[in-house]
Amino acid sequence: MEIKKAKKLSGSLAIPGDKSISHRAIMFGSLAEGTTRITNFLEGADCLSTISCFQKMGIDIENTSGEILVHGKGLHGLCAPTETLDVGNSGTTTRLISGILAGQDFVSELTGDASIQKRPMKRIMTPLSQMGADIISINGNGCAPLKISGKKLHAIHYNSPVASAQVKSCVLLAGMYSDGITRVTEPVLSRNHTEIMLHYFGADVTSEGTTASIKPDPSLYGREILVPGDISSAAYFIAAGLLVPNSEILLKNVGINPTRDGILRVCKAMGAEGEPTADLLIRSSSLHGTTVEGAIIPTLIDELPMIAVMAAFAEGTTVIRDAQELRVKESDRIQVMTENLQKMGADIQATEDGMIIHGGKPLHGAEIDSHLDHRVAMSFAVAGLLCERTLSIKNGECVNISYPEFYSDLYSLAE
Repeated sequence: MEIKKAKKLSGSLAIPGDKSISHRAIMFGSLAEGTTRITNFLEGADCLSTISCFQKMGIDIENTSGEILVHGKGLHGLCAPTETLDVGNSGTTTRLISGILAGQDFVSELTGDASIQKRPMKRIMTPLSQMGADIISINGNGCAPLKISGKKLHAIHYNSPVASAQVKSCVLLAGMYSDGITRVTEPVLSRNHTEIMLHYFGADVTSEGTTASIKPDPSLYGREILVPGDISSAAYFIAAGLLVPNSEILLKNVGINPTRDGILRVCKAMGAEGEPTADLLIRSSSLHGTTVEGAIIPTLIDELPMIAVMAAFAEGTTVIRDAQELRVKESDRIQVMTENLQKMGADIQATEDGMIIHGGKPLHGAEIDSHLDHRVAMSFAVAGLLCERTLSIKNGECVNISYPEFYSDLYSLAE
């Protein structure tokens, strides 16, 4: 993909459905009794992988124009798949579905693409094993492909060493198949979509501080779900609207769950002007450096590549720390963002757990390697709107994982 400098951005966009919520709507709808109707579902490759996995376990899922119908079979209604479950590039699918599969009465195997086969799965294998699950890494390296022999599970109180919604959700979902109340405590609170949605479907889920608990064997019932716009997808347009001079854009129907809205708080800390409501009005602003660390990190972990680009164009120094998790995403995002921004002339250093960015240097176009990471590709597409000379993105089509219409939406705003 080739991106050229834009004079300004103007117009409005309806942001595609939230990826995290779309995944969970399919999973929980499959385990519910009756039909779940989902509108504004994200038709990205990751969420389509979740649909495919549950279809292979006997769930009838209709993908019609404008809505998804999931005809659930109840908590114990899944069937043994006759083939390996392929999660594609989706870490969310891998980790959440493992918690569900651990409590079934059948054996299953799941795998994914080359990226998934490098991502750490010991972080879910450890608590699931403590619950009595039989889960192994087939290649013995703590990564997918995984083999899961379902069995009755035991309730535990798991103290997670990382603040990860995927780990927390995996354990809570396994807890539905356990013999008592299952609890997960995190070092800081991660996104809480699982707790909110499971409660909506009928599960007995409670949260206190950074501890979430679930009672076993809930009766889940089909629901109507309108998926809000994904704030992670909105982040690229928030950044573009702030950085490109003379811009004003309206982003409609953006989810602003407080466990996900860290990007808005960082933008404010950098001097952004806008209206942080369900519809976000973004105006170009003069940004300055800030420090991003601590408890805010889990609320914006997927937006940190975009924040790094914003920091490169802002005046002053931005420090990102406590973000080791970036190294085990679809790519090593600390290394990839650092190398690519340096190619463009940015003054940036990688650290073990983040980046130090001295902003305000004039940046120029370059050939950027996305490393097949959708967040990297979209972040540099925004950078391309601001720099002199054309910026080209190798394997830029990887945005289809989470936002198939990204480039057309971006171009629709540019002048």
